[in-house]
Amino acid sequence: MMLLLKIIGAHLIGDFVLQPKSWVISKENKGIKSSRFYLHLAVHAGLLWLFLWDWKLWGLITILVFTHGVIDILKSIFQKETNKIQWFIFDQALHVTSIITIWWLWFTPEIIEYFTDILTDLFWLYALALITITSVSGIAIQVLLTKWTRELKDNADASLSNAGKYIGYIERFLVFIFVVTNNWPAIGFLLTTKSIFRFGDLKEAKDRKLTEYILVGTLLSFGFAIFIGVLVQFLQQAFFN
Repeated sequence: MMLLLKIIGAHLIGDFVLQPKSWVISKENKGIKSSRFYLHLAVHAGLLWLFLWDWKLWGLITILVFTHGVIDILKSIFQKETNKIQWFIFDQALHVTSIITIWWLWFTPEIIEYFTDILTDLFWLYALALITITSVSGIAIQVLLTKWTRELKDNADASLSNAGKYIGYIERFLVFIFVVTNNWPAIGFLLTTKSIFRFGDLKEAKDRKLTEYILVGTLLSFGFAIFIGVLVQFLQQAFFN
């Protein structure tokens, strides 16, 4: 189980934390002709070596990186401007499914292995959750709101650089903490507090589109954090108690 968490962690960091937007654009435009495509695979390979730290697993790492590259090529071929959201979801689903399948076939793990190294596994479980509720969720929400973001661009007011991104990080981190500590009323308090701060902006803007955009973004942000929190609670109770 620990190795699977490490492999998924390497994937999330490579795809969301250490992949600049310029790399994504270059891969989308040029496919396998883009140098960024090969840099991206090199980053994944480096992360896998760093996390697994076992030369005996070179075959596993090679298969994982090759599979990742094939999925990315398929995305660059079939993704269009009109189906970006669908391909973002499908692409990540393919990556995670392939990782779990390759891990299972390589190790053919027994059930007893799930109950070993509990503290180490818990560390990777929470580390994975932290990556997911920050960078992964942030990019996912950005992709899911792409259609409406374009509509608002022309009328957008100036704001602090990256302020929205970090507000989202903190927001989802707090919600995640509240969920795993069973402090559900605090989530309602956080949502109410955010609504109060946003009310002035929305009242001044008098823009229905902006109101709906912020509402959808907030619900997605809270939804991601609550889902990850509940999932971590379930995994912890199922495998680590």
